[in-house]
Amino acid sequence: MAQKQKQIGLIGAGAWGKNHLRNLYNLGVLNTVLETSDAISKQRKVDFPDTNYVKELDVFLNISEIKGIVIAAPAELHYQLTKKCLLAGKDVLVEKPLALNVEQGEELVKIAAENKRVLMVGHILQYHSAVIKLKEMIDKGELGKIRYIYSNRLNIGKLRTEENVLWSFAPHDISLIVMFMDGEEPSRVEAHGGSYINSNIYDTTMTTVEFNNGVKGHVFVSWLHPFKEQKLVVVGSEKMVVFDDLSKEKLFIYPHKITWEKGKIPVAHKEEFITLDIELKQPLEEELKHFVHCVETRETPKTDGKEGLTVLKVLEQAQKKLH
Repeated sequence: MAQKQKQIGLIGAGAWGKNHLRNLYNLGVLNTVLETSDAISKQRKVDFPDTNYVKELDVFLNISEIKGIVIAAPAELHYQLTKKCLLAGKDVLVEKPLALNVEQGEELVKIAAENKRVLMVGHILQYHSAVIKLKEMIDKGELGKIRYIYSNRLNIGKLRTEENVLWSFAPHDISLIVMFMDGEEPSRVEAHGGSYINSNIYDTTMTTVEFNNGVKGHVFVSWLHPFKEQKLVVVGSEKMVVFDDLSKEKLFIYPHKITWEKGKIPVAHKEEFITLDIELKQPLEEELKHFVHCVETRETPKTDGKEGLTVLKVLEQAQKKLH
């Protein structure tokens, strides 16, 4: 792309930010990276030497060529950085969560609307090819009436000391469940969990949600688990579908049937699962392409600030239930 189209800035080039950096660089839209760590900047300059790096936020925000900013900073900085970027006249894609409480989230959505800025939240799984296909199947009625949705996001992984596992892992799956329900906010949220490594940091949580249409679901997350698992299951009256992000096939369709013998005895008839041949694209690349498109066209993002706020409301309700 031409130099004049390099209109995206990046805040944070660390553990996850480096993936944003690589994709924005490959897309030809990266203008400047804001990174306060000299060690990280030094390493990134080795891999991407022809990219501009700065350390001061004010300097970064004053670069007129930057129209949109991707924020890949720690969660506790999301609100502060997003607000400053929006007020500086920049469009923003902020990693999940949008903020750490609903009041902050509502303020950011309001600022974006008042200043006619694009505000997008990094709920990356909504840009996953298999998830997009699953949503199409639900919308077409291929699964029948949706009855229950649940997910397991488990690992023996990086233990955080700032945010608990609910805020670190659960936003992805809460976002998907809300999307499958066409953006509806759950009418009821419950949560339970346990803290075993640090007394104030939950290592495992179980969040249950219920919608006005009767659909229920749960999100089980843990970073204190013997093996890694990333599965989401949608149970419909006609078919059941498993989205397994760790498998090669991704989507597994189970056309099990329930019949009634003598009109009063339910009998399950199990069928072999089938897999779908899906053209898989890189979710992060697709997410960033979507953000760039919205910056250029002024379209509302798929995961806009309002969608991020809905997920934030569920997280906050679950957090209160934990306590």
